[in-house]
Amino acid sequence: MRPDDLRRALTAETGASSDFDLNPGIVLPPGRVLRPAAVLVAVWDRPQGAQVILTKRSSRLKHHPGQIAFAGGKIDAGDAGPEAAALREAREEIGLPEAAVQVLGLLPVHETVTGYLVTPVLAHVAGDFHPVAEAGEVDEVFSVPLAHVLNPDHYKVERRLWRGQWRRYYAVPYGPYYIWGATARMLRGLADRLAS
Repeated sequence: MRPDDLRRALTAETGASSDFDLNPGIVLPPGRVLRPAAVLVAVWDRPQGAQVILTKRSSRLKHHPGQIAFAGGKIDAGDAGPEAAALREAREEIGLPEAAVQVLGLLPVHETVTGYLVTPVLAHVAGDFHPVAEAGEVDEVFSVPLAHVLNPDHYKVERRLWRGQWRRYYAVPYGPYYIWGATARMLRGLADRLAS
């Protein structure tokens, strides 16, 4: 997919994005403080078609071990903004050189159940890139066909018990990878924006 095609996602009007979208009954505490974070939604041109780069988090991590995620993390004080944070994290976590990345823009922020306000940074990656997983944080770097995550038929709504309440969430499995939660919700948002 060409960068110009992806840019359509930046101008489309769609609803808000959060881990609470499918759970309208959850009452959020007033005055909660959300920590800023950024992720790189990297669409990579490959001979077999456009791919989305994802990671499998290390099973040794304290938070979200083994889960599928975009490269990214909290925005540090030294970062110039979400774009800089996402590029820095992608370089650290998967060895993606900034020279290979064309940042296209920012998608709507996504509030997570764990108290982060995540800015998805949409980007296009061209050329050869040999992922290097950051030891201790990333167990695996892999890619999923963009066509798979843009197809709404591939999404399902599932639920699990969380803090004594059933919480519903999106999942978009691909092969052995169970993509769910915030990552699946942001991908679904991208799919909705490109379809509108």
